[in-house]
Amino acid sequence: MPRATRPRWLAIFLLSVSVQMARAASEYDPYMVLGVGRSASQAEVKRAYKNLAKEWHPDKNKDPKAEDMFIKVSKSYEILSNEERRSNFDRYGQMEENQPLGQSQHQGFRGFHNSFYFDESFFHFPRSRDFADSKYLLHHAGFNSDVLPDSHKRPYLIKVTSEWCFACIHIEPVWKETVLELEPLGVGIGIVDLGYERRLAHQLGAHRAPSIIGLVNGRVTFFHQAVVREHLRQFIEDLLPHKLVERITDNNYLAFLESWRVENKPSVLLFDQVPVVPLLYKLTAFAFRDYVRLGFVDQGDAHNTRLLRQFNINTYAPTMLLFKEDTEHPVDIIQARGMKRQIMDEFVSNNKFLQVPRLVNQQLFDELCPVKQFHRRRKYCVLLITGEDPAFLPGSKAFLDFASVNRKDVLRFAYVYQRQQQPLCQALLHSEEALPPQVVILERRSHAGKVMYRSVSGGWNGSEEDKYRLHEQLELLQKDPTYLSSDATLPELNNEMAPIFIIQWMNAAYDYIVQMYDDLLYSNWREMMPILSLIFSALFILFGTVIIQAFSEPGESKPRKAKPKEQPQTEEDASSRASTSSRPPKKDFVEVTELTDITYISNLVKLRPGHINVVLVLTGASKNALLRKFAKEVFSFSGTQTLHFSFLNGDKHRHWMPSLLRSTSESLPSEGQSDDEEGEESPDYAGHVLALNGHKKYFCLFRPVFTGEDPNDSSSETSFSSDSRRKSRSRSRSSSHSRSRSHSREDGTGPKRGSSRATSIEVHHKLDRLGLWMERLMEGTLPRLQVPAWPPLGETTASFTES
Repeated sequence: MPRATRPRWLAIFLLSVSVQMARAASEYDPYMVLGVGRSASQAEVKRAYKNLAKEWHPDKNKDPKAEDMFIKVSKSYEILSNEERRSNFDRYGQMEENQPLGQSQHQGFRGFHNSFYFDESFFHFPRSRDFADSKYLLHHAGFNSDVLPDSHKRPYLIKVTSEWCFACIHIEPVWKETVLELEPLGVGIGIVDLGYERRLAHQLGAHRAPSIIGLVNGRVTFFHQAVVREHLRQFIEDLLPHKLVERITDNNYLAFLESWRVENKPSVLLFDQVPVVPLLYKLTAFAFRDYVRLGFVDQGDAHNTRLLRQFNINTYAPTMLLFKEDTEHPVDIIQARGMKRQIMDEFVSNNKFLQVPRLVNQQLFDELCPVKQFHRRRKYCVLLITGEDPAFLPGSKAFLDFASVNRKDVLRFAYVYQRQQQPLCQALLHSEEALPPQVVILERRSHAGKVMYRSVSGGWNGSEEDKYRLHEQLELLQKDPTYLSSDATLPELNNEMAPIFIIQWMNAAYDYIVQMYDDLLYSNWREMMPILSLIFSALFILFGTVIIQAFSEPGESKPRKAKPKEQPQTEEDASSRASTSSRPPKKDFVEVTELTDITYISNLVKLRPGHINVVLVLTGASKNALLRKFAKEVFSFSGTQTLHFSFLNGDKHRHWMPSLLRSTSESLPSEGQSDDEEGEESPDYAGHVLALNGHKKYFCLFRPVFTGEDPNDSSSETSFSSDSRRKSRSRSRSSSHSRSRSHSREDGTGPKRGSSRATSIEVHHKLDRLGLWMERLMEGTLPRLQVPAWPPLGETTASFTES
C-alpha cells in the first residue's frame, strides 16, 4: 500500500468505528435492557438483574450474543443500582458523572470486532497503560517468589486483561473502585497481561480476558458473577477460611480467654457497634492466625452487657483488648474511631507471643530465640523443661511470675514439655542426672542448631531461693557472656500443632471436591480434563472388574449349558485343543480334551512328571449326559494345574479299556473274557473314570456306583432279582456291578434292558460319587494299579498282548 493512502485508510477506519460507537451509545437504555420502568424500585431492578444474569451468563448460555448481553445487563444494573448514577442518567442521559454514555461506547466497536476477527498481534498499536495499574502488574518470577508465599497471609484479587480487550474497558471503573476499597483493608491487588505474561496466565489457568481471580493460601479461584463492587467484596470474604473471628458473648468469653493454655496464643477481643464482623477484622485475623486468636463482640447485643461493664468499654468507638496469661486484665488496649489496618497490625505485632510461650514447633523457636547477629545485641532464651502433669503447675506458675518481673529485651522466656520434645531435652540434659523441671539458659549461634547453653544448678521448684539463684546467674551472664560454657547441636522441634494425617487428608479432599465442583459448574473443561480422565479411568476399571467378576461366578447352570455347545468343537478341532490342555482351566469352564490318535501320546504317554490325566470313558449314546455330569463333579478341582481332564469314546476305541485292565495284576474275572465272547458282546465301560499317571505308569479306577433309581422308570424296581441284591450286600461294590453286568450279557434279554437303562436311568447316577473319589485322589489314598506299558489306542492290540 502506498504511504499516501495509509492516513486515508486509517481515517476511514476510525470514522466507521466512531459511527458505530455513536449509534450504539444512542440506542443504549439500561431500563430497556433490564426490562423495567423508570419508576421501578431497587428491589425490582435487582430481581430483574438476577433473572437476566442467570439467563445470559456466558458459561451457561452458549448463544454467541450471550457475552455481549451479559455485559449490557451488568452495566445496566451498575447504573440503576446506584442512586446518583441513575439520577444522572434520568436527567442528562449520562452513565457517569462526567462521561456521556461513556463506558458503553465500546459495544459498537465490539460488534465490529465480532464481524471482523483480529487479535492484538495483528496491528501492534502502542497503548498507553494507566500508571496506577502499572504498579500492580505481575510477572511469572515475582509471582512465584513473592505473591504465592504472601497469599498465606493476605488474599489477592487478580485481574487478567489484554490489549484490545473491550470487555476489560467495561469493567475498569468497577475494578478501580474495588481496588480503592479493598487495598487499604489489606487485600493484595495484581494485574496479569494475557499478551505479555502467557506463562503466568497458563499457571493461573486463565485463558481469556477479562478474568478475575482470587488467590488465598496458594489456591486459585475464579470469579464468575457480575463485575459489581459488592460482588467482588463478597468474593474476597468467601475465600477466607471460616471461623477466623469467633463471636463472643457473656456466656463464652471466659472459655475464650482461658484457651491460651491449649492454643498457646494471646487472645484479642474486638468491640464494635456493627452486628456483622467487618471484613477488616477478618483480614487481620487471617494475617495473624498463627499468632493470636480474635473474638468479636457486638456492643449492640443485649447478651454482652456484663462483658462491656466488666472491661469498661466505650461504646462510641471500636476497641481492641489483648489478653495473655492473665484473663482478668488486658496487657494492651487500643481505641480509635476510624480503625485502620496499619494500627491493628502494629497492635498485634507488638503482642504476638505470650509472656512465657510453649515451644511447639521450630518456627516459634526461631522467632523467640533468633540466631546471634554480630551487629546486634545478644539475646538469650531462658527455657524451662517441665512436664504436663498437674504436679508441675506450681513450678510453671512461679516461672511465669519470675518472667513477668524480669522483662528485658535481651531475655526471652519459654517452656517446653519433655514428653513432646524429647530430642531437644535429651540434647540439653544428656549429662544431667536430675529430672525435670530444669531451667536452661541458651544462646543460638547458627541456623544449623548450634547453641551455647548452661543449666541452672539446683533444678527448679519455684521457690524464692530458685528465683534468687536464677536472677543471680542472669546478672552474671550480662557481665560475662562466656558464662555459657557448654555447646550442643539441637535437633529440629516437633510440630505439636500439626493436624493428624486423617484431618489433613479430609481438608485436602474437601478443597479438591470444592474446586472440582466449581470447575464443573462453570465448565472450565480445559483444567478439568485431567481430573475427568482420571475419574473415568477409575470408574472404567472398577465397573469392568465388577462385570468380569459377575460373569465369572461359578454356577451349576453354566457348565450344563456350555458343555453341549463346547463339545462338538472339541471333536472337530481336537488337535488345536490338545496344545492347550495343560493350561489351568478357566474359572467357569472345565476344559475336557478327547483322547485320539493325535492327542494320546502328549496327554498320556509323554505326560509331564507329577501331572495326572483324569479320563472319562463314555459312548456315543451317553456322551452329552456323562460330560455334563462329569463337568459338574470335577469343577471344584479344575483350578489345580497338575490335573488334566479328557474323555475316551468307547465306541471308537473299544479294545483300549479291556487291554488296560488285562495288563494289571488285579484284573477281574469278568474283564478277562475270551476273544469270542468279546466279539459277541463288548463290556459296558461307560461311566468309568481313570486317573492316569503317564510318567509313573499307574492308574486309579472309578467304577460307577448306583446311589438311587430313577423314580420316573417303574421298570427299575424289577431290573434286579432278589438273589442279586443279596449277593451285592455280601460282596464288594465293584464285583457286584461287574457280576450283574456279566449276568445280564449271558441272559438273552439282558442287553436290551441294560442298554435302555444305560441311556435313560443309569447314566444319571453313574458319576454320583465321583466328587468323593476325586477328593481321595487328591489325598493320595486311592489304590494304584501298575501297568508295564500303556496300550496303544488303535484297534490292533497284538503287539501289546505279546509283550
